Amino acid sequence: MSELRIAILGTRGVPPKYGGFETFAAQLGKRLASRGHDVTVYCRRALYEDEPPIWEGIRRIELPAVGHKYLETVSHAFFSALHAVFRRFDVILVCNAANAFVLPVLTATRIPTVLNVDGIERQRRKWNILGRGVYMIGESLSAHFATRIVADAGVIADYYGRRHGVRPEVLAYGSSLEKGDSDILDRLSLAPQKFVLYVSRFEPENNPLEVVRAWSKVRTDLPLVMVGDAPYSVDLIARVRAEADERVIFPGALYGADYATLQRNALAYIQATEVGGTHPALIEAMGVGGAIVANGTPENREVGADAVEYFDFHGLPRLETVLQRLLDHPGSFDELRRRAKRRAGEVYDWERVTDGYEALFDSVVQRP
Repeated sequence: MSELRIAILGTRGVPPKYGGFETFAAQLGKRLASRGHDVTVYCRRALYEDEPPIWEGIRRIELPAVGHKYLETVSHAFFSALHAVFRRFDVILVCNAANAFVLPVLTATRIPTVLNVDGIERQRRKWNILGRGVYMIGESLSAHFATRIVADAGVIADYYGRRHGVRPEVLAYGSSLEKGDSDILDRLSLAPQKFVLYVSRFEPENNPLEVVRAWSKVRTDLPLVMVGDAPYSVDLIARVRAEADERVIFPGALYGADYATLQRNALAYIQATEVGGTHPALIEAMGVGGAIVANGTPENREVGADAVEYFDFHGLPRLETVLQRLLDHPGSFDELRRRAKRRAGEVYDWERVTDGYEALFDSVVQRP
């Protein structure tokens, strides 16, 4: 396979400092670069200071964005697309269906585009009618203008097939955490296997408030570590902190070795998301052999299969019931860990994921 000039736009950038798409861009980008491809990731200038122009073999290009909840993502994607038009890339990977409005511009210049649509983002409660409308238009533009569409879960691919008459390629994420431990356990006064972990942006669909409410009903002295933040969810974050009891720890958003150390040492991991496709944190918890308790959405069940214990925020079993049962029978954690590790190794391997994207990129490139 010949070397390709690949651009990734639509994320906040690398190294990852926010969420799933940033982790995806970092893990995929550095592997493509290690295979000899020329990889560029567009980054939001306001989030990065004193970062080198090359990170893990990836060329970083920093561009501005409008600092507004509804304009930040799309404005940065617009500036990135304009810049990319003049760089003679072989293929451009666009992340997030909200950024699909740049596809007509890229298509007009005959640059092949692959769009990773993520989940059904318009279902997020944080969006008003305008935000939902943007995502609905983005879905339609994706179906009509992207050279190829990628979904990270079969559930999302089925949705696009029913609603838009297109069948995306299904390529999940991989499981890979930074090697080596940090001193985060000491800093937070935690002991290995003596805390429960939650990791997500503090947004309504990730249910941080519901998690702390459930934890208040669990009989245990163990702490719950709530890792996450969100730039536009100040009121929700305040409510979560106000309703949490003294056993809950809020270290903020953590990345790299700090995040990896917590994942490897948690007694159990809570995945409370209800919107989106495949969540990288869930796969990463599986990859380190985590004992996982997850919201039983179709997407989470597709990822976790029988390697995860499920709960239902709107039915039974409740989160507090599942947690209490596991904590009362510590031996049950060992079986969950074994299943999670096995499934991650069989299905969610970054090298295998990179193989899929590399083959897809090669198939859409217009060669002389």
